[in-house]
Amino acid sequence: MDTSKLELYVRPGCPFCAKVLRFMREKQITLTLHDITDGSSNRDDLVRIGGKAQVPCLIIDGSPLYESSDIIDYLAKL
Repeated sequence: MDTSKLELYVRPGCPFCAKVLRFMREKQITLTLHDITDGSSNRDDLVRIGGKAQVPCLIIDGSPLYESSDIIDYLAKL
């Protein structure tokens, strides 16, 4: 499965992020992860891409997908 064009923005302590990350572990899916609280530009990048700092957010070829259930549904089809 090619996940090289996918990126996931998350925040520690977010239960919806944990739900997506748990699914990814179970299915052995590896993505580039960006923590929006780590002091880097990740939060600003997420706002620039999607217009808001909502997590989890899966970036698919530059387009944001929000909502943990929608992200899991997308990943399940890969």
